[in-house]
Amino acid sequence: MTSPAKIALLPIGSKVVRSTMLAAGAALCLAGLLMVVFQFMALRSTLLRDLQVQARIVGNNSTAALLFSDAHAAEEILGGLAASPSVQSANIIVGSTPLAQFRRNGAPVPELPPSEAGEAQHEYGMDYIEVLEPIFVDHKVVGSVSIRATLMPLYRRSFTFAGFTSIATLGSFALAWLLVRRMRVAVAQAEHNLHVLAHVDPVTGLPNRNAFNEKLSFKLKRADRQETSVGLLLLDLDNFKVVNDTLGHDTGDKLLRQVAERLKETLRSEDIICRIGGDEFVVIVEPADDDVEPDQVARKILRALSGPFIVDTHQLFVSASIGVSVYPKDAADAAAVVRCADIAMYHAKNKGKNAYEVFHEEMAHKASKRLALEANLRKALQNNELSLHYQPQIDVRTGRMRGMEVLIRWNCEALGGAVSPVEFIPVAEESGVIVPLGRWVLQTAVRQAAAWRKAGLMEDIDHMAVNVSACQTKDTQLMYEVQALLMETGLPPRLLELEITEGVLMENVNANIALLHKIQAAGIHLSIDDFGTGYSSMAYLKRFPIDQLKIDRSFVNDVPGDGAAIAKAIIAMAHSLNLSVVAEGVETEEQVAFLADAGCDVMQGFYFARPMPAEELEVLLRERRLWAAA
Repeated sequence: MTSPAKIALLPIGSKVVRSTMLAAGAALCLAGLLMVVFQFMALRSTLLRDLQVQARIVGNNSTAALLFSDAHAAEEILGGLAASPSVQSANIIVGSTPLAQFRRNGAPVPELPPSEAGEAQHEYGMDYIEVLEPIFVDHKVVGSVSIRATLMPLYRRSFTFAGFTSIATLGSFALAWLLVRRMRVAVAQAEHNLHVLAHVDPVTGLPNRNAFNEKLSFKLKRADRQETSVGLLLLDLDNFKVVNDTLGHDTGDKLLRQVAERLKETLRSEDIICRIGGDEFVVIVEPADDDVEPDQVARKILRALSGPFIVDTHQLFVSASIGVSVYPKDAADAAAVVRCADIAMYHAKNKGKNAYEVFHEEMAHKASKRLALEANLRKALQNNELSLHYQPQIDVRTGRMRGMEVLIRWNCEALGGAVSPVEFIPVAEESGVIVPLGRWVLQTAVRQAAAWRKAGLMEDIDHMAVNVSACQTKDTQLMYEVQALLMETGLPPRLLELEITEGVLMENVNANIALLHKIQAAGIHLSIDDFGTGYSSMAYLKRFPIDQLKIDRSFVNDVPGDGAAIAKAIIAMAHSLNLSVVAEGVETEEQVAFLADAGCDVMQGFYFARPMPAEELEVLLRERRLWAAA
């Protein structure tokens, strides 16, 4: 695809090359002409020297004839000049009177007058050259010899030379022209290839990010001139990474090509479709004066992608999250309109994927807040803004504190105080900050537990539960860091419990099973957090080397009531697998009573205690407090 700027440059380049070649040709012709002139001048100088030599020879041989005024002898001497084809006529002159004369076919008589000082002379005409040489006897001038020769043989030789020079010049020019032409074709091909590489996506054949930036800029300028609008739809394929990871990148590329073809079949020919990233596409809709039009295009795309894709022997289903923005309503320039579409797409993903969102100002405010949240979160560890709170977990049968869950808290002055984990934990996971954050939580919690144990406060405590994020489970150094930390602090592994959410476990089952076995082999307890919100099956639960299930608070909130059956089923299933059960989010006496009757082993929630700093929990540990569990 050639941009308008590129197309405009091509004729200009042709004119430059043509004028350059014509200038080179003119230079060659001028050089050839100069060579011909130089050759003619050189030949004429040679002829002049030959005539002067011949005149001297004739003069030396005519001395006797001059002294005795022997005209016959003088004519015989002049007759020897007949052997020279260029000599047309000659005179032997005594004083100013010719003594003898030679003429060829009525050629003109030499007219150069003798010099009074007895000097040699020569004269050039258009078609002749004439020389005059004095004849000396005893250093006195007794006469002179005048010879006239034609220049026609020189002209013929010069014309012949000019012909050969012209042929050589034309041949050189033609060869140079062919070489330049071939070079221009090669350069044009190379430029085309570079242009394709720079502007065309090699997988789908669609315009790439560079081409998209150029086309969007062009469309926005035209919209300004025509006072119209431009719609921008940013598409991100949902769960495309799963296809690449499970079936390979070759299958992923084939799927992308089919998605591109389906988009081209679905949209209008004037709509511009580009691939700007791994699984990101963008559509430019022009004009977009009707606010409903971008919505309609987004719905068409979602419908088009809803059908199955047949890639090799696989039937694949792909959905997309789409963000929609409109220029100039939502943004004043290209970068801003793309940013608005990206923000809307992010909201569509959070909405549950396979959906579209149209940008509005509130989204920009939330995105700005998220950026500020991420920026301050990265500095939170250095600024000592993070702290740990601990929430007791109560044994239903004995009423004693059986364990505690570690919860992170953040107090940021730049953001106006306490920031809820519900806000910053998702941001930490998306930005990758969760890895150093999780490492800090683990180190701080284990060192705190070791300190309490050393103080004799962990005798009745079975474990301290620490949450592990999805990013941490993918970190190959996790087990080394945990074991090194336990060795450093001296905390027995049985006192540490790692909580991993059900959704994280099911992301990469085989790799996570291997990790769980390593954790179990190290003597560390394992718990599945938020159980019931994922999609694990009994077959997988039997394979996981876990010690405990934790019922998600969404089910606890509904007991006794709609969640009762689910809660009872989870408890029964866990006990059948010899797993203990923890219910989190317990807040009412009715919930406590129901869960106790259902056989729940451990409860955690505001009914018993809110999360508290280490100092407050230490007081409870020293009191050996008992709670009425039921």
